[in-house]
Amino acid sequence: MRRHQAIKDSFLENRIFLSRTVILFVLILVLISGLITRLIYLQVAGHSRYHGMATNNRIKVTSVPPTRGIIYDKQGRILAENLPSYSLEIIPEQVTDMGDTLQRLQLALAIPEEKIEAFKKHRKRYKHFDSIPLLMQLSNTDVAKFAVLRHTFPGVDIHARLIRHYPYAELTAHVVGYVGRINEQELKILPEAEYRSIHSIGKIGVERAYEDILRGHAGYSEIEINAQGKPINELGKIEPTPGADIYLTVDVDLQKVAYDALAEYNGSVVALDLETGGVLVQVSKASFDPNLFVSGISHADYKTLNSSKNKPLFDRVLRGQYPPGSTLKPFIGLAGLEHEITHMHETLFCPGYYQLPNNPHKYRDWKKWGHGKVNLDIAITQSCDVYFYDMSLALGIDKLSGFLHKFGFGQKTGIDLKGEKAGLLPSREWKRINREQAWFPGETLITGIGQGFTQVTPMQLARATATLANQGQVVTPYIAERIIDGNREIAVKHPPAKNIELKPSNVQDIIGAMVHVVHSARGTAKRIAKDIDFKIAGKTGTAQVYTIKQDEEYNEEEISFIMRDHALFIAFAPADDPKIAVAVIAEHGSHGGSIAAPIAAAVIKQYLAQ
Repeated sequence: MRRHQAIKDSFLENRIFLSRTVILFVLILVLISGLITRLIYLQVAGHSRYHGMATNNRIKVTSVPPTRGIIYDKQGRILAENLPSYSLEIIPEQVTDMGDTLQRLQLALAIPEEKIEAFKKHRKRYKHFDSIPLLMQLSNTDVAKFAVLRHTFPGVDIHARLIRHYPYAELTAHVVGYVGRINEQELKILPEAEYRSIHSIGKIGVERAYEDILRGHAGYSEIEINAQGKPINELGKIEPTPGADIYLTVDVDLQKVAYDALAEYNGSVVALDLETGGVLVQVSKASFDPNLFVSGISHADYKTLNSSKNKPLFDRVLRGQYPPGSTLKPFIGLAGLEHEITHMHETLFCPGYYQLPNNPHKYRDWKKWGHGKVNLDIAITQSCDVYFYDMSLALGIDKLSGFLHKFGFGQKTGIDLKGEKAGLLPSREWKRINREQAWFPGETLITGIGQGFTQVTPMQLARATATLANQGQVVTPYIAERIIDGNREIAVKHPPAKNIELKPSNVQDIIGAMVHVVHSARGTAKRIAKDIDFKIAGKTGTAQVYTIKQDEEYNEEEISFIMRDHALFIAFAPADDPKIAVAVIAEHGSHGGSIAAPIAAAVIKQYLAQ
């Protein structure tokens, strides 16, 4: 059999080998180039990012909360402080099964369901690596219980924290305010870096108004951790900056005198330093315990406060708006003198009612049988309504409203607290815009005795009283007297005083009549003149809660308590060298002379005795 031999083509084989070698070399070159490029990126372009990621696997940066500033009263007594407390906190990223963990914690420590729900809402507002409080102000028993079970709850631990405390509770609740947990709306507008480790914020009062100053600035701590996330060592720390301390103008002893003097009545008491405008007393009653809000108020407690007929959460001093009643009469009388509508000795006969020309409606005086022949001094001393009906009509609403505006009625006082209302000073223009109606003469009459549309806040009434006592010098009320930041004092700036141009003799005539209110035999506040060796200038007021029909009579004994008139009183003392101005409103107190005036007298006596 014949064999066939294959003929080799060496040239072709060499070409194939060479081409494969070139392809392999190019491929190796591409791979090496890619590797070099990647190495360059990792070592140069991406160095910061990947170095940070590697570091974060070993080092954890945590925010360190600052210590909140202390709030003191005028005499240096603590009104808001920080007390050590234990809180149960969870770091979500270290918890495998959050639902199971919460359920077991709830059983172990008898945690209320509302606290669990609050934590779930609170958790959404923070990063997964933040330590989030579940339960605050733990008892020693709870701390001991958890210590035994600590190893079964990864990511859960007890932390020592400083918690806000208000030693005077109800006495200073509205003026000092309170801190509470940050809500979703607040979280959206707060600087994240400052509030990363802070879970509470000032809600009302000084706590809210001076939040930026009291809060301080957060610090940072670098912690070395192991693979399980447990801290091993602290590598470095930037200390937080504590918040500044604030000294208020309020005197807590004087505050207590006013609060106690209100007794069973809800209402408000405001006292101002006439020289500076500093608020000496700012009482709103009914009140509440602000400590309930610090670590999260329970639903039951909040419902009790919010549904109470006494409205303890309502700040009557800055937000309560009341008819001023006869406390407006000294200002109306001064307007008559300044506009030369009348003089102190011009008389008018009061038969117990007033009628407009060609109008059968009778605008009644509080004294059914009338005051007889009266002048401005007697009209203020005995609070004659008929005299002021007549004067108001002569002035007209335009002059009347314009003059009262100078004393700050219908305007915010500008106090360094938030949430203040402006009250209401009616005018022809106001009614046209808001009611789309013309102004009627009868409305001028009732405006002249502090009724009708007119509304004032207690703070507003106190400032107007201070302006009268200062003979036209308008001071702006303020609450923060000194701010101490470490070893330095921060200057507290307040608006400069301004002056209303008034004729001194007219002011003295009105002040003289106000002295007669307290110190004359027929003055409506004569009962407080006993046992004092100085003169008080004052004016009583009674503000109607509801309107009495023309053919009806007001009978205090036959109506319910909540329908009785409010009792008001304004005063300053000593009359010849005023130091303090006071405004009192006792809700449903009925009589300014017997209910509100003694409250003001108690505050004035205590202050001048000091």
